[in-house]
Amino acid sequence: MNVTIRPSSAAGTAPAPPSKSMAHRLLLCAGQCPGETLVRGVAASQDILATLDCLSALGIDSLMRDGDVTLYGKSPRLPEPGTVLPCRESGSTLRFFLPLCLSGPPVTLTGSPRLLERPLGVYRDLCREKGIRFEQTETSVTVEGTLRPGEFTLPGDVSSQFVSGLLFALPALPGDSRIRLAAPVESRSYILLTMDALRRFGIETRWLDDGTVAVPGRQRFRLPARAGSRPAVTVEGDWSNAAFLLALGPGVTVTGLDPNSLQGDRVCETYFRALDGGRERLDLSDCPDLGPVLLAYAAARRGGTFTGTRRLRLKESDRGAVMAEELRKFGVPVTVSENEITVGSGLRPPDGALDGHNDHRIVMALSLLCARVGGTVNGAEAVDKSFPDFFERLRSLGIAVSFQGERGASAMN
Repeated sequence: MNVTIRPSSAAGTAPAPPSKSMAHRLLLCAGQCPGETLVRGVAASQDILATLDCLSALGIDSLMRDGDVTLYGKSPRLPEPGTVLPCRESGSTLRFFLPLCLSGPPVTLTGSPRLLERPLGVYRDLCREKGIRFEQTETSVTVEGTLRPGEFTLPGDVSSQFVSGLLFALPALPGDSRIRLAAPVESRSYILLTMDALRRFGIETRWLDDGTVAVPGRQRFRLPARAGSRPAVTVEGDWSNAAFLLALGPGVTVTGLDPNSLQGDRVCETYFRALDGGRERLDLSDCPDLGPVLLAYAAARRGGTFTGTRRLRLKESDRGAVMAEELRKFGVPVTVSENEITVGSGLRPPDGALDGHNDHRIVMALSLLCARVGGTVNGAEAVDKSFPDFFERLRSLGIAVSFQGERGASAMN
């Protein structure tokens, strides 16, 4: 599907989409909580559907209706031999579930070729160290063996999803564990999100120092319920995706965001103000998902320099390289180095169609620029991965959007 956006002025109020990051975490916790648990405010994105599919593969049923998911959890949940978990294109799903599959029998986690290109070396090395089978193909990972409590040493400058995966699995083991992270620890805010989700379900984890997390064993997931009601939690608003709405300008108000959230991407407003003031130097180490929107925002202002960018290569696309490629179509010079990206200015209508690179955040970032100068983005359906109604939100704010492809050719003005 292609989307064409004409230059438009955005104004109005829009609700923040629910946090995909927190939804993954709460659903996974609820799945390990015995009995019926309600998770409110869940968007049916492709990544979240992947997590629900994997819970189903583990025998944990769910019912989704009007943004609420009821899960019928089990504890403990042991995969049957030969269980297959379909992770689609969701890195969070794959990395969160893999440690939970280390309970003895062989289990296979499948995914798209691009997903399996993304780094899994932390888990591969851990499994080999612990005597656990780990076999990877272009579209799957098969593990076989039992995760034992103990000490786990991980690099701190890789995806926090590896840490989170262990945090979901270690509490139920028959002994205490520690996770040691070698400095520097990047994306700490995502680790804090996981620890907060676990806390809501009665699971204790704690920092012993800046790089060590203690995880007591023999714990059970539980969620207290009010008298006369079933246990329930609510997914908070998503700063990561709300950033694409906030970037439309001061005429747009986004509701449902917690200014005190643990989400590291809440820094987006601070970074937008910095770029409004001039050519700034901003660190993305703790908020890599903001990379595309900030690069686009800088291109529409007076440029900027971004450090801590090396992990942008390891997302759904090589986000630094593909943003540079697409921004050059707008006449904006970009320099990409190992851990730094510099964006120039001079935005103009693009030379030809833009490519979304099958990456939801690239499509949304390019759409913001098209709202200023016009343009067409190919592969716009990638937004379904995290923000299925993104273009409907743009339309509600006055952006002129029309589709060519699966959604039909009717204009949305």
